Amino acid sequence: MSNLTLTINQQDYEFDNLDPRTTLLDVCRHHLHITGPKKGCDHGQCGACTMLINGRRINSCLTLAVMHDGDEITTIEGIGMPESLSELQQAFKDHDAFQCGYCTPGQICSATALIEEVKQQWPSHVTTDLQNPNGMLVQEIAERMSGNICRCSAYPNIIRAISQVLEKQVSNSSSVSDNAPNDKAVDGTISGIWSPPPSEAQIGNQSIIKPTDYAANAANAANAQGERS
Repeated sequence: MSNLTLTINQQDYEFDNLDPRTTLLDVCRHHLHITGPKKGCDHGQCGACTMLINGRRINSCLTLAVMHDGDEITTIEGIGMPESLSELQQAFKDHDAFQCGYCTPGQICSATALIEEVKQQWPSHVTTDLQNPNGMLVQEIAERMSGNICRCSAYPNIIRAISQVLEKQVSNSSSVSDNAPNDKAVDGTISGIWSPPPSEAQIGNQSIIKPTDYAANAANAANAQGERS
C-alpha cells in the first residue's frame, strides 16, 4: 500500500507496509505501543478504546488506520500524563471516579470531547430545549457518556468529576453564558445516586430532574427507610 502518516499526540508516525485492514486501535497498541486506549469488547459497544479524532470522540476499534492519514489523533497520553494531568484527569482523581481503571482512558477521552460539545451547545438525545441545551443536567451528562461502560459502576463519581469541570469551564465561557437564560442555571453539585436518563415518555411529560433533586430524593428515601425500621 502507499505511505501512511498518522499524527498521534502531535507526533508523526510513518507506515509504508501497513495492512489496510488494521484498526487504529491495533496500530496504537501493537505497532506503536501506545497502550492507553484499551481493547474491551472490540465491537464498539464499551467505549474503552475511545480516542479523539480532530477533537471528536470515536471508537478506535471500529475505524481503520488508513482512514485517518493527516488527521489529528489524540489518545489519553496526549491529554495528560501522571506528571501533567489535565483538569479533567485531576477531577477524576479527586472524586475517585474509577476503580479498576480499565475504562478510565476512554471515559476521560469521551468526557473531554463532551465538555467541548456542551460549550458549543450541541443538543443530545434527551435535550428538551434545542435552542438552549443545558448540559449541566445529570441526565444530559449520563446520556452523553452512555457510550462508555464502567463495569465497576463508578458512574456517580464519574458524573461528579465531569460536572465539576463543566461548572468551572462553562461558567467561564462567554459564548454559553450569554445565550443561556438565567432561569436555566443549574447547581453543578452532584449528589445522591446515579440513575439512567429519562425515557421518551418522561421527556414528553417534561420530567426533568436537576442534580440537586437527586439529593432530595435520596434523603426522602432514607427517611422513609428509617420510619419503616
